[in-house]
Amino acid sequence: MMITEATNNKPQTINHRQTTNNKPQTTNHKQKMSTDKSKLSAVEHIKVKSDGLRGTIKESLRDEETGAIREDDQAVIKFHGMYQQDDRDRREERAEKKLERLYSYMIRLRLPGGFLPADKWVKMNEIADRYSTGVIKITTRQTIQLHGILKSSIKPVISDFNAAELDSIATCGDINRNVTSSAYIQDTSIHEAVDVYADKISRLLMPKTKAYYEIWLDGEKLTDKEAEVDPLYQDRYLPRKFKIGIAIPPNNDTDVFTNDIGLIAIVENGKLAGFNIAIGGGLSTTHGNAETYARLGTVIGFADTEEKLLKAVYEIVTVQRDFGNRTDRKLARLKYTVDRMGADAYREEVEKRAGFKLEAPRPFTFTERRDVYGWEKDDKGNWHYTVFIENGRVTDENGVNLKTGLLKVAETGKVLFRFTANQHLILGDVKEKDKKIVQKILDEHNIDAHTKNAGAVRKNSLACVALPTCPLALAEAQRYLPTLISLTEPVLAKHGLENEGIVLRMTGCPNGCARPYAAEIALIGTGPGLYNLHIGGDRIGQRLNTKYKENLNEENILKELDSLFGTYVKKRKSGETFGDFTNREILGNLN
Repeated sequence: MMITEATNNKPQTINHRQTTNNKPQTTNHKQKMSTDKSKLSAVEHIKVKSDGLRGTIKESLRDEETGAIREDDQAVIKFHGMYQQDDRDRREERAEKKLERLYSYMIRLRLPGGFLPADKWVKMNEIADRYSTGVIKITTRQTIQLHGILKSSIKPVISDFNAAELDSIATCGDINRNVTSSAYIQDTSIHEAVDVYADKISRLLMPKTKAYYEIWLDGEKLTDKEAEVDPLYQDRYLPRKFKIGIAIPPNNDTDVFTNDIGLIAIVENGKLAGFNIAIGGGLSTTHGNAETYARLGTVIGFADTEEKLLKAVYEIVTVQRDFGNRTDRKLARLKYTVDRMGADAYREEVEKRAGFKLEAPRPFTFTERRDVYGWEKDDKGNWHYTVFIENGRVTDENGVNLKTGLLKVAETGKVLFRFTANQHLILGDVKEKDKKIVQKILDEHNIDAHTKNAGAVRKNSLACVALPTCPLALAEAQRYLPTLISLTEPVLAKHGLENEGIVLRMTGCPNGCARPYAAEIALIGTGPGLYNLHIGGDRIGQRLNTKYKENLNEENILKELDSLFGTYVKKRKSGETFGDFTNREILGNLN
């Protein structure tokens, strides 16, 4: 499926589907997915009987015989912003000692647009040190998560977050998750207007249940159930997770087309005119399951007012609620609903429910997809410093005291923290008179040098958490990618490509958490030390890549990259990016 978006320069072709032999399901779009209870997935039954996402979480917390919670509750707590995990590095050791797995919990904050005031960073740093591994993890959805929290510490953590006016509601689970928004400041008035939408959409799509407050903050149990009747989520919630991202051309720094709903800000005559709306993005796949595939969003129209945009977003969610697949969770994302119904039919259903027709999409152009490191000055005279944080891990290691230095910066109270969708951090809104103070701290903790000295490919890389905590991981990612890049950099230098900002991403499984299928080079874990190599994605996030080689170990990865880089240098056209070249020359010759 292909679509060409009109731009002010030249057409940009969006390759929506990953190039595979997969075919979308073809069923009558007028028929909603079966609601036969005998055919629903197990998670669907858990949601309906959870009593508004309460489950038996309180009983699970009182059980001191285990670090785990009850099986059904493991699905329910996701809606409260957390996952149960265990240290897979220690599974064998603990099994030999006849000990249960070392269970702990990851908790993720809700931060629409990625904003965090400096005083809240200070508080969050204290919580991380007291209850977690101490590492602060910036995610690809512009928020932060803490790992290694014991069951007995969950309530104290959430209580401390609440005292800092922070929460983890709806950051995981079958619900709308953290809304991302372009972090790179180009025009402050436009960005301020767009950021308001991220917050309003987040609030619009929040669940009505008060279970979070009852369970974690000892709020009074709600006796009037009518007060939390939820017209949007009902008692079913969504068939699968749901993601919304906003981008401001020309920088696609949020990878907007990888979201279930992608909103592209349209600026005309220096004013925000509205948003193009794309639906059906999503990157998770399953090895060996030909029915699963990565997909980029399809632009279905334009909304020119806040009322229309919010109504359209709301109804896109309700259509997915009613038509999404609730029998097979691997086929439950919005992308499959869009392909099953057809994008036009989906739009028509949204328009019928919203009570108005979307306008035709407006022209837009993306020319880049990146974070801008170091100091940048905005049109109001404020300064913003983007810190390079490899794979989003904020810690003190290898001579770079990121965590200590950023705490010192926060304690000055002279910055606003903002996370990027590429796992980095912007120290924003720094006044001219305060710039030297911030710079001094960055220098003293080797943060500025670390940012300046990172290579171009390293700065454009992403990796998911993977081992040892992710239960889905088949291979390393976050812990291994820095090493692989160090091995790749001499190969790049050999071909004179050390300054070529190739987008490289790695995941420990095909679930797509680091958006690998939208990269120029992707390495997808298939087993310990083994990865599928994907190539041919574009530099700006409007074309998916294609699987090129399977089950490569480190030696073979480096060998393949050496060959590809050499061919690229010899045969590329003027100005041609690596992804465009491999799509044209390498993949084109294979087809």
